[in-house]
Amino acid sequence: MVAIASPSVAAPPRFRCCEDSHGRRRHRHLPQPPLAAEAQFPERSMAAPCPRPRRIILVRHGQSEGNVDESVYTRVPDPKIGLTPKGWRDAEECGLRIRDLVAGDGADDWKVYFYVSPYRRTLETLRGLGKAFERSRIAGVREEPRVREQDFGNFQDREKMRIEKEIRHRYGRFFYRFPNGESAADVYDRITGFRETLRADIDIGRFQPPGERSPNMNLVIVSHGLTLRVFLMRWYKWTVEQFEGLNNFDNGGMLVMQTGSGGRYSLLVHHTVEELRAFGLTEAMLNDQMWYRTVALNKENFLLMVKISVFLLFLFNGVE
Repeated sequence: MVAIASPSVAAPPRFRCCEDSHGRRRHRHLPQPPLAAEAQFPERSMAAPCPRPRRIILVRHGQSEGNVDESVYTRVPDPKIGLTPKGWRDAEECGLRIRDLVAGDGADDWKVYFYVSPYRRTLETLRGLGKAFERSRIAGVREEPRVREQDFGNFQDREKMRIEKEIRHRYGRFFYRFPNGESAADVYDRITGFRETLRADIDIGRFQPPGERSPNMNLVIVSHGLTLRVFLMRWYKWTVEQFEGLNNFDNGGMLVMQTGSGGRYSLLVHHTVEELRAFGLTEAMLNDQMWYRTVALNKENFLLMVKISVFLLFLFNGVE
């Protein structure tokens, strides 16, 4: 009887913890500590924070063809509506006012940086404003679609738009959405994104030319009436009720947010109480602007808590 040898069973391969499948020694890669903020963002490695722009100047476009003849909206796309001859004069006169304002500080190194809506009437307003400045005074220009006009739909039927605006008046300017268009609340959402971009640019000094750290930079936002009011609402955390009490900018009009003694932007540094009341600010809003004019930058959370407390008292007043 022939003994049949049982087939040998190969032992399973054994791998050591530091070898690969071929028995070659692997090099252990120890986790590296996360990069410091200065390494990830070199612009933060400066010894001191970059100075904030001295002003944020809000400018409404000059008189447009649609401001004098609303039938234009029925045949010309809203983004392509341009300025009237008066609108060009509005823009040029506003540019001179801005120049007088920023040059009046007495600094030799002042500059302006523009954000502009991509609509034709705002781009033409920018060209009119620019006539007041030498090229060396303009630090830059950025077209920013998020500061465009509220979308009212496409080509507009004049009679239907009149009815829609009457309905908006009853419904409320902030929440009413035009058919195929936007509400002011929709504009608020995109302005929130723009504000965050703007604040980040301010914090890292993106407007400053390489090697310069001047406090005499001035930002100019060339936009539209409702969009600028929403921008102010978002920046200063105004309520819907406070927003709906605001009046529109004049064509070629401007509002100036200027740094106060504590470094915050306040409307009461440049404007008078009477001017801001005419614009629609209430006593509570004016008190806030007084606070912004003097408070230091690290006190914002305190103001926010005060606002929340006042709001809760109002909300639950009389509730047992």
